[in-house]
Amino acid sequence: MGALMTASKLVQASSSKPQSAASAGTVRIGDDLSVNRLGFGAMRIAGGDQIWGEPQDAAEARHVLRRAVELGVNFIDTADAYGPEINERLICEALHPYPRGLVIATKGGIVRPSAPEWVANGHPEHLREACEGSLRRLKLERIDLYQLHAVDGQVPLEESIGALADLQKQGKIRHIGVSNFDLDEVVRARKVARIASVQNRYNFSQRKSSDVLDLCAREGLVFIPWAPIAHGTPQTGRQGTGSTDLEALARSHGVSVVQIAIAWLLARSPAMLPIPGTSSVTHLEQNVAAARIRLTGEELRRLA
Repeated sequence: MGALMTASKLVQASSSKPQSAASAGTVRIGDDLSVNRLGFGAMRIAGGDQIWGEPQDAAEARHVLRRAVELGVNFIDTADAYGPEINERLICEALHPYPRGLVIATKGGIVRPSAPEWVANGHPEHLREACEGSLRRLKLERIDLYQLHAVDGQVPLEESIGALADLQKQGKIRHIGVSNFDLDEVVRARKVARIASVQNRYNFSQRKSSDVLDLCAREGLVFIPWAPIAHGTPQTGRQGTGSTDLEALARSHGVSVVQIAIAWLLARSPAMLPIPGTSSVTHLEQNVAAARIRLTGEELRRLA
């Protein structure tokens, strides 16, 4: 598959046509899960910029989650480190019993001693405890996609992945994913277990993981870009490097820069599963509306 997936002529969103994440098409996770190719990253519903503590408005946080499902989102990404633990609990409070077909992906392997600290812990015993905790908080018997949140420099990644493979054999994990892995680390992980997805930082202005994305497209893994909108970018602000091209394209389509950035990700590769996150229903609806934007081959070349 080529690095860029050309798409047909732009189809502008019409007010008479309901927005839905299904407009982005679908992607398969492993052999047995199919989800709409625009998901929701739930990190921002926990407390504040540091993702620490309770949300300022818990009712609104639950409303965002329910509205996402109403808009056709059937892939929600979270982690035990968000809150910590609060994010998973909010998802359960808002959505359990879960609608048929909803995939909740979570992560373990990072601990939060304090608000500013994100410390990798890939010890097998910790990962076993972390998975059990996520199962309890989410009220699940099996987690559809459980991801190692980061490589722990003190633990060989083969040991960490091996612990997840054991949990998979026990029926507690359906599919294994990895996060914040470089290309060599992904290759090493795949020698220990079947890896279904990779979640790395990736957006229009930050493309360091392009080699990992290309491997995913070639080998049938899902690539989940975290921070699909450049970090610190407000919903109506600049996108960082190359923002002039994005802004010009957004003006020509009558949409926001953020929506064009999401549309670019969807067009970049069929392996891509963007998970834009927000704590606002309004911004959620704007993000989902981007699923219907189709960029032409010429527009994609301009943004390459």
